[in-house]
Amino acid sequence: MDERKRDSMIAYLRHRMEEFGIRPEDLAAALATESLAKKAERYRNATGDSWDGNGEMPQWLKQAISAGQSIEHFELAAKPAPAPQPKKQVDWSNDPFAGTRLARPNNR
Repeated sequence: MDERKRDSMIAYLRHRMEEFGIRPEDLAAALATESLAKKAERYRNATGDSWDGNGEMPQWLKQAISAGQSIEHFELAAKPAPAPQPKKQVDWSNDPFAGTRLARPNNR
C-alpha cells in the first residue's frame, strides 16, 4: 500500500473511531482479548470453527470424527515448526565440466 493510501485509511479510521466514541485504548483491549482467545484454541477446522478442548465437544468435531477423521487432524501445532536448515554450500571450483557445453543451460 502506498503512503498516500495508508495516510488516507488512517484518517478515515480515526474519524470513524471518533464518530462512534472508540478510544485507542478500547481498540487495544479488544485486540488483546482476541489474541488471548486465539491462544486458547486447541482444535480448528478449515472454516475457522475452533474449540479449546474444554467442555462438550462441538458438533462440527463430533461429525468429523464419526465420519472417520482423527481428532489430531484438527489439532493446532503446540510449538512452531523448526527453522529450515541452511543449504550446504557447493564447491564448484573443482567442477570437471566448468566451461564445457555440459555446464551451459540448454546445451547450445
